[in-house]
Amino acid sequence: MRASLATLVIIGAVAALVALGVTDQVIPATDERTLSVRPWVAARALGITAYLLLALEVAAGVWLSHPRNSGDPRTSRVVFPWHELLTVFTGAFLTLHIVLLAVDPYAGVDWIGAFVPGFSQYRPVPVAIGSVALYAMIITAATAKWTRLLPAGWWLRIHRLGALVFLMAWVHGVLAGTDTVALLPLYLFTGGLVLLGIAHRWWSAIGPAQRQAAASIPVAVPLRRPEPAPASEES
Repeated sequence: MRASLATLVIIGAVAALVALGVTDQVIPATDERTLSVRPWVAARALGITAYLLLALEVAAGVWLSHPRNSGDPRTSRVVFPWHELLTVFTGAFLTLHIVLLAVDPYAGVDWIGAFVPGFSQYRPVPVAIGSVALYAMIITAATAKWTRLLPAGWWLRIHRLGALVFLMAWVHGVLAGTDTVALLPLYLFTGGLVLLGIAHRWWSAIGPAQRQAAASIPVAVPLRRPEPAPASEES
Protein backbone atom coordinates (compact mmCIF):
# COMPACT_ATOMS: atom_id res chain seq x y z
CA MET A 1 0.00 0.00 0.00
CA ARG A 2 1.23 3.45 -0.94
CA ALA A 3 -0.61 5.97 1.19
CA SER A 4 -1.77 9.00 -0.77
CA LEU A 5 -2.50 12.41 0.72
CA ALA A 6 -6.22 11.65 0.72
CA THR A 7 -5.60 8.42 2.61
CA LEU A 8 -3.53 10.23 5.21
CA VAL A 9 -6.24 12.86 5.68
CA ILE A 10 -8.92 10.21 6.08
CA ILE A 11 -6.86 8.22 8.58
CA GLY A 12 -6.08 11.40 10.53
CA ALA A 13 -9.75 12.31 10.63
CA VAL A 14 -10.69 8.85 11.83
CA ALA A 15 -8.06 9.03 14.57
CA ALA A 16 -9.36 12.45 15.66
CA LEU A 17 -12.97 11.23 15.77
CA VAL A 18 -11.97 8.19 17.78
CA ALA A 19 -10.06 10.37 20.25
CA LEU A 20 -12.96 12.80 20.65
CA GLY A 21 -15.50 10.02 21.05
CA VAL A 22 -13.51 8.10 23.63
CA THR A 23 -12.68 11.24 25.59
CA ASP A 24 -16.31 12.32 25.67
CA GLN A 25 -17.38 8.92 26.95
CA VAL A 26 -14.64 8.57 29.57
CA ILE A 27 -14.59 12.18 30.82
CA PRO A 28 -17.81 14.04 30.11
CA ALA A 29 -17.48 17.83 30.26
CA THR A 30 -19.39 18.34 33.51
CA ASP A 31 -17.36 21.25 34.91
CA GLU A 32 -14.45 23.54 34.05
CA ARG A 33 -11.87 21.41 35.86
CA THR A 34 -12.88 18.30 33.95
CA LEU A 35 -12.98 20.26 30.72
CA SER A 36 -9.42 21.50 31.25
CA VAL A 37 -7.94 18.01 31.60
CA ARG A 38 -9.79 16.48 28.67
CA PRO A 39 -7.07 17.33 26.09
CA TRP A 40 -4.45 15.74 28.35
CA VAL A 41 -6.48 12.56 28.72
CA ALA A 42 -7.12 12.45 24.98
CA ALA A 43 -3.42 12.97 24.28
CA ARG A 44 -2.53 10.16 26.65
CA ALA A 45 -5.05 7.82 25.02
CA LEU A 46 -3.72 8.70 21.58
CA GLY A 47 -0.16 8.08 22.75
CA ILE A 48 -1.03 4.64 24.11
CA THR A 49 -2.83 3.80 20.87
CA ALA A 50 0.20 4.93 18.85
CA TYR A 51 2.44 2.79 21.05
CA LEU A 52 0.31 -0.31 20.49
CA LEU A 53 0.22 0.33 16.75
CA LEU A 54 3.99 0.76 16.76
CA ALA A 55 4.37 -2.57 18.55
CA LEU A 56 2.29 -4.26 15.85
CA GLU A 57 4.24 -2.43 13.14
CA VAL A 58 7.60 -3.57 14.51
CA ALA A 59 6.27 -7.10 15.00
CA ALA A 60 5.17 -7.18 11.35
CA GLY A 61 8.60 -5.94 10.27
CA VAL A 62 10.34 -8.60 12.35
CA TRP A 63 8.06 -11.23 10.82
CA LEU A 64 8.89 -10.04 7.30
CA SER A 65 12.65 -9.99 7.93
CA HIS A 66 12.76 -13.37 9.66
CA PRO A 67 14.98 -15.82 7.77
CA ARG A 68 12.07 -18.26 7.47
CA ASN A 69 9.87 -15.65 5.77
CA SER A 70 12.21 -13.23 4.00
CA GLY A 71 12.37 -15.37 0.85
CA ASP A 72 8.66 -16.22 0.73
CA PRO A 73 6.73 -13.94 -1.66
CA ARG A 74 3.40 -15.10 -0.23
CA THR A 75 4.32 -13.82 3.20
CA SER A 76 5.39 -10.48 1.74
CA ARG A 77 2.12 -10.08 -0.17
CA VAL A 78 0.09 -10.66 2.97
CA VAL A 79 2.14 -8.99 5.71
CA PHE A 80 3.83 -6.09 3.90
CA PRO A 81 0.62 -4.09 3.20
CA TRP A 82 -0.29 -4.39 6.87
CA HIS A 83 3.19 -3.23 7.84
CA GLU A 84 2.80 -0.10 5.72
CA LEU A 85 -0.76 0.52 6.89
CA LEU A 86 0.29 0.25 10.54
CA THR A 87 3.04 2.79 9.85
CA VAL A 88 0.48 5.27 8.54
CA PHE A 89 -1.92 4.75 11.44
CA THR A 90 0.91 5.02 13.96
CA GLY A 91 1.93 8.33 12.42
CA ALA A 92 -1.66 9.63 12.49
CA PHE A 93 -2.27 8.85 16.15
CA LEU A 94 1.20 10.05 17.10
CA THR A 95 0.66 13.37 15.32
CA LEU A 96 -2.56 14.01 17.22
CA HIS A 97 -0.83 12.98 20.46
CA ILE A 98 1.89 15.59 19.91
CA VAL A 99 -0.48 18.34 18.77
CA LEU A 100 -2.74 17.99 21.80
CA LEU A 101 0.22 18.05 24.18
CA ALA A 102 1.67 21.10 22.42
CA VAL A 103 -1.52 23.18 22.52
CA ASP A 104 -2.65 22.13 26.00
CA PRO A 105 -1.31 24.52 28.70
CA TYR A 106 -2.19 21.96 31.36
CA ALA A 107 0.30 19.47 29.87
CA GLY A 108 3.34 21.73 30.30
CA VAL A 109 4.98 20.57 27.06
CA ASP A 110 4.21 23.27 24.42
CA TRP A 111 5.56 23.25 20.85
CA ILE A 112 9.22 23.77 21.69
CA GLY A 113 9.22 21.10 24.36
CA ALA A 114 7.50 18.66 22.01
CA PHE A 115 10.10 18.95 19.26
CA VAL A 116 13.29 20.11 20.99
CA PRO A 117 14.61 17.50 23.43
CA GLY A 118 15.04 18.79 26.97
CA PHE A 119 12.80 21.88 26.72
CA SER A 120 9.62 20.39 28.12
CA GLN A 121 8.52 21.67 31.53
CA TYR A 122 6.82 18.34 32.20
CA ARG A 123 9.29 15.50 32.80
CA PRO A 124 11.88 16.80 30.33
CA VAL A 125 13.97 13.62 30.05
CA PRO A 126 11.10 11.19 29.25
CA VAL A 127 9.57 13.71 26.82
CA ALA A 128 13.00 14.20 25.20
CA ILE A 129 13.27 10.43 24.67
CA GLY A 130 9.91 10.54 22.94
CA SER A 131 11.06 13.39 20.69
CA VAL A 132 14.19 11.48 19.66
CA ALA A 133 12.05 8.39 18.99
CA LEU A 134 9.83 10.53 16.74
CA TYR A 135 12.76 11.70 14.63
CA ALA A 136 14.18 8.18 14.40
CA MET A 137 10.79 6.86 13.27
CA ILE A 138 10.54 9.56 10.60
CA ILE A 139 14.01 8.65 9.31
CA THR A 140 13.24 4.92 9.15
CA ALA A 141 9.92 5.52 7.37
CA ALA A 142 11.31 8.06 4.90
CA THR A 143 14.34 5.99 3.95
CA ALA A 144 12.13 2.93 3.43
CA LYS A 145 9.86 4.89 1.08
CA TRP A 146 12.63 6.58 -0.94
CA THR A 147 15.17 3.78 -1.07
CA ARG A 148 16.57 4.91 -4.44
CA LEU A 149 18.01 8.06 -2.88
CA LEU A 150 20.40 6.00 -0.77
CA PRO A 151 23.30 3.70 -1.64
CA ALA A 152 22.40 0.04 -2.07
CA GLY A 153 21.59 -1.64 1.22
CA TRP A 154 21.65 1.53 3.29
CA TRP A 155 17.89 1.79 3.72
CA LEU A 156 17.80 -1.65 5.32
CA ARG A 157 20.55 -0.75 7.76
CA ILE A 158 18.68 2.40 8.74
CA HIS A 159 15.36 0.55 8.87
CA ARG A 160 16.72 -1.69 11.59
CA LEU A 161 16.53 1.36 13.84
CA GLY A 162 12.86 0.41 14.18
CA ALA A 163 13.78 -1.80 17.13
CA LEU A 164 15.49 1.17 18.80
CA VAL A 165 12.46 3.36 18.04
CA PHE A 166 10.21 0.89 19.83
CA LEU A 167 12.58 0.72 22.81
CA MET A 168 12.62 4.52 23.14
CA ALA A 169 8.83 4.67 22.76
CA TRP A 170 8.51 2.05 25.50
CA VAL A 171 10.78 4.01 27.85
CA HIS A 172 8.96 7.24 26.99
CA GLY A 173 5.57 5.73 27.75
CA VAL A 174 6.68 4.17 31.03
CA LEU A 175 8.48 7.26 32.35
CA ALA A 176 6.24 10.02 30.98
CA GLY A 177 2.84 8.52 31.76
CA THR A 178 0.94 9.37 34.90
CA ASP A 179 -0.84 6.01 34.73
CA THR A 180 2.21 3.79 34.36
CA VAL A 181 1.39 1.72 37.44
CA ALA A 182 -1.99 0.76 35.99
CA LEU A 183 -0.58 0.13 32.52
CA LEU A 184 2.63 -1.61 33.59
CA PRO A 185 1.28 -5.12 32.76
CA LEU A 186 0.48 -3.87 29.26
CA TYR A 187 3.97 -2.41 28.81
CA LEU A 188 5.66 -5.56 30.11
CA PHE A 189 3.54 -7.85 27.97
CA THR A 190 3.93 -5.95 24.70
CA GLY A 191 7.58 -5.08 25.30
CA GLY A 192 8.40 -8.68 26.19
CA LEU A 193 6.69 -10.06 23.08
CA VAL A 194 8.47 -7.64 20.74
CA LEU A 195 11.79 -8.32 22.46
CA LEU A 196 11.33 -12.07 22.13
CA GLY A 197 10.47 -11.68 18.45
CA ILE A 198 13.57 -9.59 17.78
CA ALA A 199 15.77 -12.02 19.73
CA HIS A 200 14.38 -15.02 17.87
CA ARG A 201 14.88 -13.33 14.52
CA TRP A 202 18.46 -12.44 15.43
CA TRP A 203 19.21 -15.94 16.69
CA SER A 204 17.70 -17.55 13.59
CA ALA A 205 19.82 -15.36 11.31
CA ILE A 206 23.13 -15.31 13.18
CA GLY A 207 23.09 -18.36 15.42
CA PRO A 208 23.52 -21.07 12.72
CA ALA A 209 26.32 -19.13 11.02
CA GLN A 210 28.18 -18.77 14.30
CA ARG A 211 27.74 -22.45 15.11
CA GLN A 212 28.97 -23.46 11.67
CA ALA A 213 31.99 -21.18 11.98
CA ALA A 214 32.76 -22.53 15.43
CA ALA A 215 32.50 -26.10 14.16
CA SER A 216 34.92 -25.40 11.31
CA ILE A 217 37.67 -24.10 13.61
CA PRO A 218 40.22 -26.86 14.17
CA VAL A 219 40.73 -27.87 17.74
CA ALA A 220 44.19 -26.83 18.82
CA VAL A 221 46.20 -29.45 20.61
CA PRO A 222 47.94 -27.89 23.58
CA LEU A 223 51.70 -27.89 23.23
CA ARG A 224 53.73 -29.52 25.91
CA ARG A 225 57.37 -29.00 26.65
CA PRO A 226 59.23 -32.16 25.76
CA GLU A 227 60.53 -34.02 28.72
CA PRO A 228 64.31 -34.37 28.89
CA ALA A 229 65.68 -37.75 27.96
CA PRO A 230 66.77 -39.85 30.96
CA ALA A 231 70.49 -39.76 31.61
CA SER A 232 72.26 -42.96 30.60
CA GLU A 233 73.70 -44.92 33.46
CA GLU A 234 77.51 -45.30 33.48
CA SER A 235 78.72 -48.83 33.76
